[in-house]
Amino acid sequence: GHDCYTVSPLRAELRPERVALFVEAVHRGEFDCLFFSSALPAAIVGPKLDRWPRVIAIGPKTAEVLKEAGIEAEVLPSFYSRDFVPYLGDWLRGRTVGIPRADVPNPGLLDAIAAAGGTVREERVYALVPTGTELALDTADAVLFTSAMSYREARWQPRDDLILVAIGDITAEAMRVGGHPPAVVGDGSLAGTLEALNRHMESR
Repeated sequence: GHDCYTVSPLRAELRPERVALFVEAVHRGEFDCLFFSSALPAAIVGPKLDRWPRVIAIGPKTAEVLKEAGIEAEVLPSFYSRDFVPYLGDWLRGRTVGIPRADVPNPGLLDAIAAAGGTVREERVYALVPTGTELALDTADAVLFTSAMSYREARWQPRDDLILVAIGDITAEAMRVGGHPPAVVGDGSLAGTLEALNRHMESR
C-alpha cells in the first residue's frame, strides 16, 4: 500500500572476470553449496549458471531473483547470514561453500563455516562504490535503509517528520550508533519491513 522510489547511496561496479571465474568453478563442480547473501549477486551470477549444487538464498527476494534464472533455492528461516551455519548444521562438515558477493568482508560468516568443518570460497564479483550524491528525500514520508553500509555511506538531510526505517537489526544498530535511531525495524526482508512500517503507521 505504499509508493516507493529508489535513492542510491551506493552503486555496484561489476568485475566481469571474477564473475566468469566463479561461474566456471560452479560448472566444474567445485562447490557443494552456493550461498547468495543478497539479490544483486543472484542477478549477476544466476542467469549464467547451466547447473548448480544446493543453493541457499538469504531471503525471499534473493530466492525470487534466482527462480527467475530457473534456480530453486532454499531460504534461510530468518534473513541474516549469521543463520546460514545453524541452518545447514552438520551437513557443512567436509563441504565447500561458494559465495559470490560484494567486496564487503563478513569474517563472522567465514569463521562460522570453518568452525562447522566447512570450507568457503568467496568471489568478490562486484564492488560497492559510494555515489556521493545527496539522497532526494524531499517528497518522502519515510526512508528505508537496506544495509548498514548504505546507511553509513548515505548523504542525506534528516527531518523531524521523516520516518527512519531499518531493514533489520544490524542496520538498526548502525543507525543508532550514527545518531539516527530508526522508528521501524524490519525482520531482514523487504516485505516484513513494510509490514512493520504499516503497524507503525497504524499505531500513530
